[in-house]
Amino acid sequence: MQKDPYKYFRIEARELADGLAQGLVSLQRGKPARDTVPEVLRLAHTLKGAARVVRLPELANLAHAIEDLLEPHRASTEPAPAAAVVESLRLIDEIATQVHELERGPLAPVPVLAPAPVLAPVPAPVPALAPAEIAQPGADERVETVQVDLVEIESLFRGISESGAQISALRRELALLEPLRRQLAALRTSGVASELESQFAEVHGRLSSRVDRAGTDLGQVLEAAERMRLLRASTLFASLQRIARDTARKLDKPVELTTEGGDVRLDAHVLAALRGGLMHVVTNAIAHGIETAAERTAAGKPAQGRVSLRVERRGGRVAFLCSDDGRGIDVAAVQRAAQRNQLDSGNKPLDMAGAAALLLRGGLTTTDAVTTVSGRGIGLDALRAMAERLHGEVRLHSEPGRGTTFEVEVPISLSSFTALFLESNGVASAVPLSSVVQTLRLQRDAIAHAPGRDAIVHDGQMVPFLHLGVALRQPFQASQADKPFSAVILRSSAGLAAIGVDRLLGASHVTVQPLPALAAADAVVSGATLDAEGTPQFLLDPDALVLRARQGGQGAERGQEEVRPAILVIDDSLTTRMLEQSILESAGYDVDLAASAEEGLAKARQRPYRLFLCDVEMPGMNGFEFVALTRADADLRDTPAILVTSLASPEDRKRGLDAGARAYIVKGEFDQGNLLRTIRGLVG
Repeated sequence: MQKDPYKYFRIEARELADGLAQGLVSLQRGKPARDTVPEVLRLAHTLKGAARVVRLPELANLAHAIEDLLEPHRASTEPAPAAAVVESLRLIDEIATQVHELERGPLAPVPVLAPAPVLAPVPAPVPALAPAEIAQPGADERVETVQVDLVEIESLFRGISESGAQISALRRELALLEPLRRQLAALRTSGVASELESQFAEVHGRLSSRVDRAGTDLGQVLEAAERMRLLRASTLFASLQRIARDTARKLDKPVELTTEGGDVRLDAHVLAALRGGLMHVVTNAIAHGIETAAERTAAGKPAQGRVSLRVERRGGRVAFLCSDDGRGIDVAAVQRAAQRNQLDSGNKPLDMAGAAALLLRGGLTTTDAVTTVSGRGIGLDALRAMAERLHGEVRLHSEPGRGTTFEVEVPISLSSFTALFLESNGVASAVPLSSVVQTLRLQRDAIAHAPGRDAIVHDGQMVPFLHLGVALRQPFQASQADKPFSAVILRSSAGLAAIGVDRLLGASHVTVQPLPALAAADAVVSGATLDAEGTPQFLLDPDALVLRARQGGQGAERGQEEVRPAILVIDDSLTTRMLEQSILESAGYDVDLAASAEEGLAKARQRPYRLFLCDVEMPGMNGFEFVALTRADADLRDTPAILVTSLASPEDRKRGLDAGARAYIVKGEFDQGNLLRTIRGLVG
């Protein structure tokens, strides 16, 4: 199967296009150019460089055209000219269209790449409306790359620093207990009891205070870390604004989409699944709900229609409410559509509630003709499927002549859930409670031994059996051979299986912690969680456990990987980082990534590298400065550096080599063979 050489470019290009669109909308609303244009130019420049890396000159030229339009207004205190903003928005639409076309095949020749490491899997997005959403695919790709808020990172590091200071002070206080211990030994022979008691009470009070403060600080750190796992709902707003604008333009309806509640946070995987469904809701609101300008004027409404998206936190769940001020549900039209589709309820008189229920069943459209925007009835099918996958709910409220509201309520996170804790050979682990069908208490003779695998009888059928100790490759304990044991019946897409355990420890809410990159965990281990004392405990994958049981407990052992030369790639462009990582890892190198020179410098001081591969134009410290700093550092000066940049002038090349770079590669002339030959010459 042919690999996708544009995967990471598409991810970055969509993110950059969203940022560009948000900035241009701000300019369109009259914001002074100097407040927004510099950031728009930075995003356009990054997009241009990334496009050149993957040999897409047309896309690079489009980004360059945006730079040309807005550069003259960088420092202006006036709003940017409307014509320049409108043309820039048109260019962004063209960029988005070309990025979407990359999924169908290359627009231009690209380097042949080995596959880059796959990011953690996320649920597939809900199918999108093809023509109306031409710029909007790939939600499952983009959420893995959303930038973490720097304010949250600062909060986390401040909390960690405070906690470290408190713990250091606590250790100093503990040292004061040693002389008290010696005085206790002398208590029998001297009258120091009263003095000792006073000193001990004083130290005890200080220690208690320190421990309380350290506990509070650590609690704040954990809260900050948990917030960083979640993304703001506003992550979706830019793409929803774009689909609303495109749909309204195609249907020639003046419509404004307003959003609120963007600070509400959700799991990235939930946002990935929501994105496609919400696009359908917004599209349907404009296509089916909002009337034409003439119809609205005749009905005494403003010519411009309004669609609003409001996000609300409701305990452990989040509701997305999409409302329009349009015509509302046409019950008679729904009735006719039901009859046309020969639905069972099509001949029964419908009220508004019945019409809403029919629409939410999916497969029903009130549009007589198929258009590029609507008419196939797939939008609500997609919305319903998305809600089912997230264990969410969809509700529909409508009032004739006043509008319709779709309410989608989903859990905040798929990374935290209720788990059942199990114990095998003294080791605790957990499985999602939602996968547990039943728990049993069994005798050893309940296991039926057969060639290839064991089984037990459950509800009149033979169910594959596997002891958790075998799945986790724990040593067999003969002392347990004849004792009763517990079993958990698990359900997965492959069917049922019984997993034997020594005992059940109860259910608890857990937060998933990813395993360290170097942890060689078995396939049945999907992650970890921390108990009250901070001890890691395995979270088990029900699908993998069931599969292992059905295979009779067989599984491949992981081997040891050879040590490979380590290279640090530093670039603020995701596309460039992923491209270079793919090339280098396929050539046998161990690759670390940094998104800024500052991050790269910190990593360089934590681990020895054989080579630095660094961009030049980055926010903050640039590549020239990074190379100069490493050349001046006694521990880093012997590590060669290669600059990979869009800057192609002889002056820039000379500046890079003068700073101490061993090679200078222009992105527009990027060739992976030349890159690898250069690296082998420096590293081997």
